Amino acid sequence: MARPQAPDYEDRKSLIVENAARLFASQSFLGTSINDISKACNFSKSLLYHYYVSKEELLSAVMTSHIDRLEQIVDEALSPQMPAAEKLRLLLRLFMAEYAEASSKQKVLLNERDHLPEADKRMIERKQRKIIESVQALLIENNPNLEQDKARARVFTMLLFGMINWTSTWYNPHGSVSPDELAEMASDLIVSG
Repeated sequence: MARPQAPDYEDRKSLIVENAARLFASQSFLGTSINDISKACNFSKSLLYHYYVSKEELLSAVMTSHIDRLEQIVDEALSPQMPAAEKLRLLLRLFMAEYAEASSKQKVLLNERDHLPEADKRMIERKQRKIIESVQALLIENNPNLEQDKARARVFTMLLFGMINWTSTWYNPHGSVSPDELAEMASDLIVSG
């Protein structure tokens, strides 16, 4: 008979993912040991292995939790009945808020994908492509001239992601510019473009 799941099972998994993300972002995947993660969580290594069987599985959990949230953000921003420019502003506000909240996960997503098992890497890449396609469609909706030139639409889309994805490497959400203000600045550049 299987052992019953502890009432705080999901909370513990989340704690492990958050600590692993922070350590992977600051020390790199290769520079972080299971022992480092277990110490950060105040768990024994055997308890950590109860939740994640390998460091690679934990890396996948970090990236999957983040990319799934980014997919939710795209769905949230695209669902309201509003002009495309307002959807873009909403999308960027939601993205910037998430990047401010989950900067470690964003850094891991950008820098550590090569350490994923192949199947997990392909799954993350599929989700990223879906996000890119959805955002590109929104940019075309906002600027119908892009419909005639898909290559230019893709470049415009990747410029947007290049602008916002790397904020986690330099932006301080507790500094003089709030995440909402940063999103407005990015929105002004994109919407008027």
